[in-house]
Amino acid sequence: MNRSQWISPTLLAFLAMVALLAFTGCDVERRKSDAELGLNPQQAAGRKLYDNFCDRCHEPYSTRGKKGPGLKGIFKNQYLPLSGLPANDDRVTDIVKFGRAKMEGFGQVMTDEQVKQLLAYLHTL
Repeated sequence: MNRSQWISPTLLAFLAMVALLAFTGCDVERRKSDAELGLNPQQAAGRKLYDNFCDRCHEPYSTRGKKGPGLKGIFKNQYLPLSGLPANDDRVTDIVKFGRAKMEGFGQVMTDEQVKQLLAYLHTL
């Protein structure tokens, strides 16, 4: 076996190892299913609404935000981030329906039942 034949498989193995380490070191996590998260039907419906209306601006499983604040643990705190309003169903319902600051309201496109479904999902974060 000459030197060029030995380097090629070794180099290939090294590059494969580097690629594997790069991918396993990423902070990206596979999206869990509704069943894996233990969501009931109301919460699962709320998750779909979240995906359609909220995800573009809010991270669900992080306190880091996109355009708006991250929503992880939103109901575990006494007050909402940014606004300082109480973190309860009434305040969050008002924000979802009517908007706040830079956030548009969704009261014209979501029914009261859909807002309840969304809140049920938000309580799981």
